[in-house]
Amino acid sequence: MSEIGAIKRSFEPAQRPTKTNGHPLPVDGKANKNSAVSSARSGSEFRNDGVSPEACVQVGRSADETRAEPMRGETSGEIAPRATEIELKLLVNADRLADFGKAPVIVANARNKGSRKHLRAVYYDTPKRTLQRNGLSFRVRQSGTRFTQTVKAELGNDPLRRGEWEASVSSMAPDIALVLPFIPDKLRAELQRQPLEAIFTTDIRRHQRVVDLPSGTVEVAFDRGHLTSGDRSMPVSEIELELKGGNPSAIYELALRLAEHGPARPSIRSKSARGFDLAADNPPAATRPRKIRLDPSASLDEAFAAILRACLHHLLQSLPAAEDGRDAEGIHQLRVALRRLRSVLDLMRSVVSLSKVDLLRSEAKWLAQTLSPARDWDVFQHQTLGVVAQGCPAIAGFDALEAAVEQRRGACYDKVRLVLADRRASYFLIGLGSWIETRGWRSDAAPEHLAQLAEPALNFAHRILSAQHAKLLKRGRRFKSRTTEELHQVRLAAKKLRYVADFLLPLYGQRKSAKRFFKALAVLQHELGLYNDMATTASLLADIGIESSAGATAAAAIAGWQAHAMVGVEPRLRKAWSDFVKTKVPWSTEAEA
Repeated sequence: MSEIGAIKRSFEPAQRPTKTNGHPLPVDGKANKNSAVSSARSGSEFRNDGVSPEACVQVGRSADETRAEPMRGETSGEIAPRATEIELKLLVNADRLADFGKAPVIVANARNKGSRKHLRAVYYDTPKRTLQRNGLSFRVRQSGTRFTQTVKAELGNDPLRRGEWEASVSSMAPDIALVLPFIPDKLRAELQRQPLEAIFTTDIRRHQRVVDLPSGTVEVAFDRGHLTSGDRSMPVSEIELELKGGNPSAIYELALRLAEHGPARPSIRSKSARGFDLAADNPPAATRPRKIRLDPSASLDEAFAAILRACLHHLLQSLPAAEDGRDAEGIHQLRVALRRLRSVLDLMRSVVSLSKVDLLRSEAKWLAQTLSPARDWDVFQHQTLGVVAQGCPAIAGFDALEAAVEQRRGACYDKVRLVLADRRASYFLIGLGSWIETRGWRSDAAPEHLAQLAEPALNFAHRILSAQHAKLLKRGRRFKSRTTEELHQVRLAAKKLRYVADFLLPLYGQRKSAKRFFKALAVLQHELGLYNDMATTASLLADIGIESSAGATAAAAIAGWQAHAMVGVEPRLRKAWSDFVKTKVPWSTEAEA
């Protein structure tokens, strides 16, 4: 079985969805007209989670973790209930978009032929981008004669869920009075001081259908159009999958079926994010992973779910910048996201032995390996070549060297884009999301493993952190005499401990010892990374194969610069190791303060 077939079949539902008389078939094969997933209910029953505006800007908290008092209505407009939008996008080629409407899963399970709409919208913010900086977006959209004002908000580490509040208005002009109730208190004064201005517009032709699956009801929107800001424009060709009822896993189930029909890349990047980048003429932003907030009383099962969801969120957030390639941090963060995912999957293998865990880990490793060459050239170009060229202006040949490096870097990024557009990558990402949403690790777990998953995560954290810490100390014995290759192994062990600590130290609350330990570990990892980057330089220079004498002179200057820099790195590295070894671990009884 091919890698693509393995990952696709691994996450297929037990029974393919079928349909009778416009109603979904449950697992027993009998149509149920009273099924929750067969009803046309669209309002607050499925989406009113009572999430406060303040909750939406709290990092790491989901809609299910935060509740608020019901919102008061406004007399100047009809305000919909607070809601949580559960949605995933699939990016498709414009010339193939219409074909997806003929996909078997749509033809067999759509209620009818759907509706077609022409949607125009204006996105607003202050001159200082107050809303955007705080994870909020605000638009007014026209559909026919109806005008709707919408505020959307990020919800922590969740890849699917966003806060969404709507109000009817009379025109495309924004009504700030209707916006303020949805805005956190700390931002209201700033909004009232600054005028709102139009940032960009959208013009979308939408074909909208409702699809009933056994697991849930999904509204499918086939969107084609463009975003415009000034004289700049960006095309839109995507499929939005929004849950209307049932289990969120229905979104991933449908996404997997659509990906079978043609190339479709999962995305959580909103039109708002794309529009603001277009307006500022910026590349997609590279994002660091957000902090994971775990309750000390959380079970191991709950901890795994939260950590995995955060890893998927970081992974999906990193895709646009990595594919774009203008910001070197993009591909770096995508590799970090994949390493973090592999780390948590390694943790899970110590609890549940499942083929899906191994398959996901293997796919994450495959994807990460395809990114490594591009990252190596990024580091060389931005952190080595540029620095040395600026420091040695009298030496010729750096221009020729820069051209050769850019050529190799560009070729590596071309390969990255091909891989990210490949169906194998799409199946992996969609399958991972489905597995997380359904907590698939529980389905085939033995009773003793289920019992362990129900135990406090704190017990597991103590064992794993102790084991990873001991492994790093063992790798670093006689640190001063370690070879370059041995230091590389120390770096890998430090990186694994760093990720595990990032996941599990939140269970220890606000202990000062946890902050001290994490800081010492971060410094050690940074110094080991610098040392490794310098060691990689020689192999990259050899790969270029410089022919001109000027280029060879520039390469020699880089080698000499690196050798001199290594003299300063080694003492810092030894000090970082010494400081780390002396730092008390936060899970010991002596470090409870």
